[in-house]
Amino acid sequence: MKVDGGLGMGFSPNIKEIAREAKAQEERGYDGIWTAETSHDPFLPLTIAAEHTQTLELGTGIAVAFARNPMVLANIGWDLQALSHGRFNLGLGSQIKPHITKRFSMEWSQPAARMREMILAMRAIWDSWLNGTKLDFRGDFYTHTLMTPFFIPSKEDLGDFGPPNIYLAAVGELMTQVAGEVCDGIICHAFTTEKYLREVTVPNIIKGRKKIGKSLEGFSISGPFFVVTGQSEEEMKLAETATKQQIAFYGSTPAYRSVLELHGWGGLQDELNQLSKQGKWEEMGTLIDDDILNTFAVVAEPNKVASELGQRYGDVIDRVSFYAPGQANPEQWRGVMEALKNV
Repeated sequence: MKVDGGLGMGFSPNIKEIAREAKAQEERGYDGIWTAETSHDPFLPLTIAAEHTQTLELGTGIAVAFARNPMVLANIGWDLQALSHGRFNLGLGSQIKPHITKRFSMEWSQPAARMREMILAMRAIWDSWLNGTKLDFRGDFYTHTLMTPFFIPSKEDLGDFGPPNIYLAAVGELMTQVAGEVCDGIICHAFTTEKYLREVTVPNIIKGRKKIGKSLEGFSISGPFFVVTGQSEEEMKLAETATKQQIAFYGSTPAYRSVLELHGWGGLQDELNQLSKQGKWEEMGTLIDDDILNTFAVVAEPNKVASELGQRYGDVIDRVSFYAPGQANPEQWRGVMEALKNV
């Protein structure tokens, strides 16, 4: 099992620390580092990291797909794959409608169908650049029919690496099937339980793979799962409180209701959503009881985290990262990481 770390999102204090932090994570033994599109651009830190690391895989976990278009993403993916000598993974996600329309001022419609087409369009662009095929992609959402020599990057940029692997973040059944059909891997949401992963996510990946006549072989399943741990009772309590609040935040989102419903907690989504509209963020966390916490998160002492993660997910996922809100001590994960690599 590959173990990934994060870059940004509290892992690094600011953009000026990216090079130092990337090198530090490589020295700690992580297999990859991933960025998220939250308060900063997800691609710029990886440009810096590519120049200051040698072995780390680099990925966006995630970049907001619908804030861009296939040509823009094709260019960025190509360049980061070239700069990193084949170490880049393009992780995409749809985000939810209010962010796309109100934050990015972009179009929103039929997210699963649009995502499928966006990724197929990117692959058509890369095929044109690599193999000289005529660019003639015509879809319901994207059309790419113009490509002159001036705009074609050199194939020598990539060498023998080829374009980057594409990962798709997915929770819903349709988007999960899209991941299986047109992507190289899936990024499970942290708001995923073992039951949901086994009973909903994996079966829908398989449905997508069957559409193209492929099995799960070679398809990557990545999981950033909640972990509550600490070196003392006080640290454990702080981690528990922060994680409950994060679970509550995700649970308030209608798009993730299906996860709660699978466990018979659908009504909780309504309560959390109402509180979120009132800005009662701390109060939301109090609705997450210990049963819900232990369903979504591994709650264990540091020396038991790896075995618990392995027991829950070891036969399903091939790479994992730790989603531990409120915990910023990177050294406490070293032993967990080393143990997970033997799962």
